[in-house]
Amino acid sequence: MKRALITGITGQDGSYLARFLIDKGYEVHGTVRRSSSINTHRIDDLISRYENDGVLNLYYSDLLDSSSMSNLIMNIKPDEIYNLAAQSHVAVSFSNPTFTTQVGTLGSVTLLESVRHLDKEVKFYQASSSEMYGGDFEGFLNEESPFNPKSPYAASKVFAHNLTKMYRETYNLFCVNGILFNHESPYRGETFVTRKISKAVGRISMGIQEKLTLGNLEASRDWGFSGDYVEAMFLMMQYEKADDWVVATGETYTVKEFAKKAFEHVNLDWQEFVETSEKYYRPNEVGYLLGDPAKAKKLLNWEPKVSFDELVKKMVDHDLNQAKKEATLLKENLISPTWENPVHK
Repeated sequence: MKRALITGITGQDGSYLARFLIDKGYEVHGTVRRSSSINTHRIDDLISRYENDGVLNLYYSDLLDSSSMSNLIMNIKPDEIYNLAAQSHVAVSFSNPTFTTQVGTLGSVTLLESVRHLDKEVKFYQASSSEMYGGDFEGFLNEESPFNPKSPYAASKVFAHNLTKMYRETYNLFCVNGILFNHESPYRGETFVTRKISKAVGRISMGIQEKLTLGNLEASRDWGFSGDYVEAMFLMMQYEKADDWVVATGETYTVKEFAKKAFEHVNLDWQEFVETSEKYYRPNEVGYLLGDPAKAKKLLNWEPKVSFDELVKKMVDHDLNQAKKEATLLKENLISPTWENPVHK
């Protein structure tokens, strides 16, 4: 049985990857940052099914604690390491640049050094990001396109990307970079724009939210489904040689188009409910991102399965069900609204 270590297993991608690897017959190990509140909701079903039989194993650990992380890797002796842990909210990285860059840079150093010194061959995956490109070029971006990071988050990702490539070339290690363009799901964090939209659509449809406040409606992104993208991660690690890979759909849509499609799914006109505010604009806006996944399609035989329309529908349907539950609890005075622009009755 192969053994995989996932940093950031409780995040969107980590939870989908854990499911994928368990289905492939892996023994999965994952790190969880200790917190005063329970943050395992995305994998609670996996914990209840697999934790007692050794298929899923969780550890409190932190990428910034290099000694404990190194000891953990030494004890687990994984066949594959997937480094997904990060402070991944771009806007937050401007207000919290130190923590964002520490996790993105020092964390990757710790993991790569552990891989280098382990007494077995380990494959290493680094989660790179389309944010590294900067969004100045309105065309297809591939593995050879130059980076121009415009946020602390993106800058830390460039560092980790280049370090991973350096370790691959210098020490002949199997280290891959997955340059994933935006990928969403019902497990996306609620402060990310796509999830903010789908949550608001559900609540507005149920009459418990009045408006949706967004930032730059013209920002354009290549949006795919996280469940499809973790398959690409896996395929990179099984390929005959380590390399860098762009994972994208090859299509781009604006925030406005995402919102329009989401409201249409519940038969509402987005223009009646969406407003904008400068407080949601980034200090250094990335305007346009479009990926070219030709290499992954040709060599990994990977294809995105979930279309843009299907992705929006999947997210809205999930959050509509959540909003129905919230509406019932509000009616019974069992909860109070914690979201923006609630309906006051």
